[in-house]
Amino acid sequence: MAHIALKVDVDTLRGTLEGVPRLLDILDRHGLAATFLFSVGPDHTGWALKRVLRPGFLRKVSRTSVLKHYGLRTLLYGVLLPAPDIGRRAGPLMRACAAAGHECGLHAWDHVPWQDQVRHRDAAWTLQQMELGYARFGDIFGCPPATHGAAGWQINEAAWQQIDEWGLAYASDGRGRSPFHPLVSGRPLRHVQMPTSLPTLDELIGLDGVDEQQMDRALLSLTESSQDQVFTLHAELEGGAFAPVLDRLLSGWKAQGHQLGTMGDQFRAMSGRRVRAQPLRWGPVHGRSGEVVLG
Repeated sequence: MAHIALKVDVDTLRGTLEGVPRLLDILDRHGLAATFLFSVGPDHTGWALKRVLRPGFLRKVSRTSVLKHYGLRTLLYGVLLPAPDIGRRAGPLMRACAAAGHECGLHAWDHVPWQDQVRHRDAAWTLQQMELGYARFGDIFGCPPATHGAAGWQINEAAWQQIDEWGLAYASDGRGRSPFHPLVSGRPLRHVQMPTSLPTLDELIGLDGVDEQQMDRALLSLTESSQDQVFTLHAELEGGAFAPVLDRLLSGWKAQGHQLGTMGDQFRAMSGRRVRAQPLRWGPVHGRSGEVVLG
């Protein structure tokens, strides 16, 4: 039996207001807790249109129907419409998530600039973004974040060091197969990285003959072993059109005998396990445009 950590990335205002309540209902029906990672500042989703020149981006957009999942209004935020402040608009829903027993952490202050720029930004810019997010998270929840999960699996060494400074025990900022301690300037940091190890639904759909009715079966075929996994959901997808897929997937994982829960649950179950150290490195992921941090 494996432990599968359910990690929910909440990128947008729409995802917070509409996707999170649907996910809470689904998780409640299954009697499960998950880790919700919130974007807490401005929603500049429209700025992501600049990615049109990135290799593979148009192919991914055509497969995943971005307009359907995010909505036209969201895609205009920061371009033709003002960027709404997610934390100020949706703070009560975020607190309801914590009150329902779910683990809550920080995803980003401003999702799109972080995802598109952090790889090449210096420590000053990185720490400013992180401190803005950390302070707003505290304003919303009245406590620090339990964990951190970087937007778009994009991170740099300064951010990893800041996670240590915050005293967080674990985070999930990249993709990979197993946990590791980040190695910065030849020194392993204290916190443990728990990378997303399974493909996301938007990476599966439209590739290798997988359609919306087959996504859950494709994932279940990857979890027949007893290896622990981290699965990233998106509030805009599994809390929207992919909700039936998630419902089937959770039932399937239960039938396989896996234990489903938060990142914190999985981290505590790792107690005493030897964890390797690894420096920052980048690479592609099948079904996703650009490069992400790999573990």
